[in-house]
Amino acid sequence: MAQDVHFSQFNGSLLNLSPGYTGLFNGDYRFGAIYRSQWNAVPVSYSSFSMNGETRYKPDLDKLDALGIGLVFNNDKAGAANYGSTQLYLNTAYIHYLNQDSTMVITGGLNLGYCNVGFDFTKMTFDNQFNGDQYNSTLPSGEKFYRSARNYFDINVGSVFQYTKRNDYRITYALGLHHLSRPVITFQGNDVSKIEIKMTHCISYTKPVKDNTDFIGEALFSLQGKYYEVIPHLALKYYFDKPSNQSIMGGLCWRARDAFILRAAYSFQTFQSGMSYDINYSKFTAASNYRGAFEVFVNYVIKKKPFIPTKKRSCPTAI
Repeated sequence: MAQDVHFSQFNGSLLNLSPGYTGLFNGDYRFGAIYRSQWNAVPVSYSSFSMNGETRYKPDLDKLDALGIGLVFNNDKAGAANYGSTQLYLNTAYIHYLNQDSTMVITGGLNLGYCNVGFDFTKMTFDNQFNGDQYNSTLPSGEKFYRSARNYFDINVGSVFQYTKRNDYRITYALGLHHLSRPVITFQGNDVSKIEIKMTHCISYTKPVKDNTDFIGEALFSLQGKYYEVIPHLALKYYFDKPSNQSIMGGLCWRARDAFILRAAYSFQTFQSGMSYDINYSKFTAASNYRGAFEVFVNYVIKKKPFIPTKKRSCPTAI
């Protein structure tokens, strides 16, 4: 019932949660993509795709603080008329370390977007095109749309706070405020339909329970107008080799009043991937046949090798 693209694996699309995540990673560049295919048992399925690229650099090499810059592309299509949106966002964030050992960090981010929303009128059918005996596409629909597509600018802000207690636990809280410009999406030539401001809260807790096993607890709460989405997630992460970050993860999510979600992930060095499947149990099961959505995501971080200047020394002259 909300108006935005959403993913069950919300940790696979962090920049859509909050622009405060921009540049908040250990490396120089990060690239990612996530795809969701929903309600395949329904005659016309729904699909969502997002990809992002970001980098971070230090304006002042003598300080820990850094600046993150990134791009996010979203595409979402729903229904027989291909109603959907295409979005391109520019993200920026300032990353401030609250102490010298980098265990406590806070960020502030801004997200500016140019978006398009619309549908294909030619793929729609209407009651007036039924002549009493059969459907006739040449008959007038009786409907009048001022337009079938609309462009708009979007503004989002956000912040992330992260605290790490070495060899013990890490906790992260993210806040996102979306659509502060209240874009208009009506197709009737008026300003009646506006996108509601959305607020997202995301909290993540990671704690080692054994030498090679971590416990992960996450929760996402989104509020948009009078509608909301709640997704708690519990998982275990098992390391085959900690120095190379080779690990697998298995977890269970629950989207309140909608679906149970099975999740699995694999990581190696700076590569991370995951997949999930939604088992729908809402009133829509009459159409979905308990089939919800399949998702897959990948993230990859590039770390540049540090520059080490060549040391020169004078050789003594032989006499």
